[in-house]
Amino acid sequence: MTVPEGLLGVPEELGRAQLDEAAMPPTPMVMFNRWFDDARNSGEAEAEAVSLATVGGDGFPSVRFVLLKSADEHGFVVYSNYRSRKGADIDAHPVASLAFRWALLHRQVRATGRVAPVAPEVSDAYFASRPRLSQLGAWASPQSQVIDGRGELHRRLREVEQRFAGRDIPRPPWWGGLRIEPSAVEFWQGRDNRLHDRLRYRREEVNEGWLIERLAP
Repeated sequence: MTVPEGLLGVPEELGRAQLDEAAMPPTPMVMFNRWFDDARNSGEAEAEAVSLATVGGDGFPSVRFVLLKSADEHGFVVYSNYRSRKGADIDAHPVASLAFRWALLHRQVRATGRVAPVAPEVSDAYFASRPRLSQLGAWASPQSQVIDGRGELHRRLREVEQRFAGRDIPRPPWWGGLRIEPSAVEFWQGRDNRLHDRLRYRREEVNEGWLIERLAP
């Protein structure tokens, strides 16, 4: 038996989900948080996992998965070692793209925008909320640098454990939040027969409002 293209592995209810321009909120972050809540409530594994793409000073792209920590009207916030590959890329080109995929809901979100560090006090507050071992790891790991072996990590961890024994661990000055303030956000909803819905919010330069456009799948 031959299954028509576009129907293989697609549940019957997929065709009922849709995106309607008239029903979209005026700003993309409102829509994003609706979908993000849906993803977390659906049982999606690590709904906050997102691929973050940057461009280095050599012009080559680089992508990795990180965890979204907050999303509001100002954009998306992730945390990183500023001396890492992504940090160096953002120093060279302060722009990035994000891509979320929520397979259970047949949804994707893509966003592109400029990147800037969050305020130091915001990074301080988040760092203080992390488990102590995660705090120690931020001090111990020279992220993205070449090391001699795993033993070097263990040695560095022992050193910072001794250094901060019996006291609170401050945030490393090279570690903190990065905010991606989007200039475009696309919402993708899977539909039957590959006729998917793609609606993109694009910031207008004149009045800084948002234009909603439908893209062909």
